[in-house]
Amino acid sequence: MNTALKHFRLTRFQFGRDRVIGDCQVRFDTFHGFALELTDAEGRTGLGFGHSMWEAVAPQAELEARFARAVWPDLDGRTPGALIHRIERPRGGNQRDATVGFGEALQIALWDLAAKQAGLPMADFMGGTRRRAPVYASGLDYHLSDAEFSSFFARAAELGFRAFKIKVGNPDPAWDLHRIELLRDVVGPEAGVMIDANEGWSAKEAAARLSMFHKAGHDFIWVEDPILRNDFEGLRALSAACPWTQINSGEYLDVSNRARLLMTRSTDIINVHGRVTEVMHTGWLAAELGIPVALGNTTLEIGVHAACALPEVPWMEYSFQNYDMLVETPFHIEDGFIHVPDRPGLGLTLSDAARTTWSQPDPLTAEDTPKAPPCNLLANNTAKALATA
Repeated sequence: MNTALKHFRLTRFQFGRDRVIGDCQVRFDTFHGFALELTDAEGRTGLGFGHSMWEAVAPQAELEARFARAVWPDLDGRTPGALIHRIERPRGGNQRDATVGFGEALQIALWDLAAKQAGLPMADFMGGTRRRAPVYASGLDYHLSDAEFSSFFARAAELGFRAFKIKVGNPDPAWDLHRIELLRDVVGPEAGVMIDANEGWSAKEAAARLSMFHKAGHDFIWVEDPILRNDFEGLRALSAACPWTQINSGEYLDVSNRARLLMTRSTDIINVHGRVTEVMHTGWLAAELGIPVALGNTTLEIGVHAACALPEVPWMEYSFQNYDMLVETPFHIEDGFIHVPDRPGLGLTLSDAARTTWSQPDPLTAEDTPKAPPCNLLANNTAKALATA
């Protein structure tokens, strides 16, 4: 079997989201991203995704030139199975994103192709034994009105989700408490609840707010990023002060600082995202220490493979983002679980619509940016409701 890398392909995207998403720090109404495909000598293709949160992705011609110049020379003719485990230690001025913004997409595509070459679903290739993971409904809901908030989480509950995460961190504590109570009214007293402040509080303020929420009768599965990411002492103190919940942190840290967070026992749960190799490195250390891992948002939920491969993952995030149409068959979600497909690799294939309808080689103005349809789960739920009305 010839496993050598031979070709690459990039497809650029820009489309409107079906709702404004964000937290107490940021808001977004447009998806800016790209797909990376790496093909080996026998025609197998690994698929990865990258995105830009704040600005439009560079024009496709520039992306291709940049990749060909800065990344492809280190990939051409190499075997993906060797590259995914390569450890580099850049020094001095080379301590930067050596893949010039392609890092996440590259890690995903290499793991996908390596698993395909082995003929295994990626979760199995990573050493996993589970084929599904518990998934919670995340609204990215800070900028929704109360009516939109209630409607969103009511639909999520109807779809079988059993745990829900909302955004807090408003300057007014009463606003936060109101949203927590609004969620409880919608999903009921037995549902699991997480809150995410996105570093909106100081350590002292976080302790005061969490005490207020607790006295009002609200317990949480976890409190995510309550204070600054590198305030390890504050995170540790907050965990001790709130034995009735768990602190979830690490989302904004690199691998070395996630290791510090774990080794100093400054978080109860470590939060990881889409860079597969880095996720596995962090997850292995967390497993050694017995600290749970939370899989945060990953493009098209590719994190399900790591969630099923690592032994300390109690939850994975699903936030109803409307980019399902970029692949032929998204991952199946039902009754609060997300499932790993039996197909080799990620189990995802870029759709024809992604290459035609949703491909945008050049940046568009806000007025010209097309709006994508709702995610499949919401669209299918609406169609079902209309059919039974």
